Amino acid sequence: MTRLRLPLVAALLLAAVPPAGLAAQVGSAEYAARRSALAAAIDSGVVVAFGAVEPVTYWPTFQQHASFLYLTGFEEPDAVLVLVKRGGRTTETLFVPPADARLERWVGNRTSPEEVARVAGIPGRLLAEFRPAVDSLVAGGLPLFTISDVQTYDYARQDSLTKGKAFATDVARRGPVAMSSLDTVLAKLRATKSPAELALLRRAVDVSVVAHQQAMRAVAPGCGEYEIQALVDGTFRRLGADGPSYGSIVGSGPNSTVLHYMEDSRVMQAGELLVLDAGAAFDHYAADVTRTLPVSGRFTPEQRAIYQIVLDAQAAYVSKIRVGGTVGESRAAGDSVVAAGLAALGLIESAGATYEGPRCPKGGCRQYMLYLWHGSGGHGIGLNVHDPANYYYGSGAYAVGDVFTVEPGIYVNPSILDELADTPANRAMAAKLRPVMAKYRDVGVRIEDDYALTEQGLEHMSAGVPRDITGVERLMAERAPELPGGGKCGPATP
Repeated sequence: MTRLRLPLVAALLLAAVPPAGLAAQVGSAEYAARRSALAAAIDSGVVVAFGAVEPVTYWPTFQQHASFLYLTGFEEPDAVLVLVKRGGRTTETLFVPPADARLERWVGNRTSPEEVARVAGIPGRLLAEFRPAVDSLVAGGLPLFTISDVQTYDYARQDSLTKGKAFATDVARRGPVAMSSLDTVLAKLRATKSPAELALLRRAVDVSVVAHQQAMRAVAPGCGEYEIQALVDGTFRRLGADGPSYGSIVGSGPNSTVLHYMEDSRVMQAGELLVLDAGAAFDHYAADVTRTLPVSGRFTPEQRAIYQIVLDAQAAYVSKIRVGGTVGESRAAGDSVVAAGLAALGLIESAGATYEGPRCPKGGCRQYMLYLWHGSGGHGIGLNVHDPANYYYGSGAYAVGDVFTVEPGIYVNPSILDELADTPANRAMAAKLRPVMAKYRDVGVRIEDDYALTEQGLEHMSAGVPRDITGVERLMAERAPELPGGGKCGPATP
């Protein structure tokens, strides 16, 4: 059997991704320091953090909770970390299920309580001993501190079903106990990325860059969104990443204006745009990169106009990023570019124009927000694709160790006018804007890059993916001769 040969360009790109090594790992000493920092936030008490449970479906496969992984580095299911602090001294225990030879024949080797100290650097005990141990400590008057066992903080407030939530509810039901969450404390610890974490994030971004470059060479009219998804996700795995750090968003035509479209089932048509929002996870650390591509290889005048506004807004936002600078300053810079650009195209009445609505502040909502749905900024990245960053807290100031995205996006969907409050002023505005919006209908543009703020300054981590109009069109013209598995994306060409 002969093996499929990679195109020369792809082979060169693969060589550009550095090999895995000890430099791209978080060591046991760092995990121990994180636990010590968490314990330092309390005077005394019992801290409980549940890991993820064994999945009850065959897909997706097991994924450890980010907060638990941050504290332990332990990647097996059904474990519980307990920290006990009293009299200025802290003890640590990792409770795990007992060894089960029959189970291991199905799922592979698991760490026994006796082996936990060697593997995780934390003394181990049987999981069955967890509840009696904690009940005894709480009965002795120690307060209880919890860590939410959710995959992402985005949904922590809605949690009512996890093991950790059920445990806390049961403890409270049994009797009076002082109980509080350490989620904010832990989030602030996670906000500053260590050198080891930054190395892993660079690896995740490097792999994502190659995947986006491959996709840009493959996109063509008649290509299925699913073909690009397969190419991108497959490239992640081929280059040693865990896989996608979130569901890859491959949205063409009208789907380009759906922010988290993940069905990826439509066939692209000539003259449309494709929003490709996809990032790899490497050793659990998540990249997040987005490019908007002209399916036919060249932007139309309308697409080009919107694209340039988004690109300029991103540059304005980034220009304000510095240690001690604030996210508010960046946002104001990016938003002002969007407002001026949309006004010049007639998509809003003026840069300062407003509309009326029940949720608007006094004076009205700015009209540019009819298109700039998620603002001109972004979010932190790390163990989650939406990870804490230092600028989330206090004055909103950037700090060394912040790793984050900047992702302005403009989306033209005329139906948004039908959702406005029915007032004379809104009706007059809609009458002016509707014909202009029709000209730009289904133009969705998002440009997202990953940045790290280090002692040396601001690092543009995803710079390897073209984002200027000329660079995008030039790379798309380098058509991939063949996709992995054979054939080309889209219809056959003569």
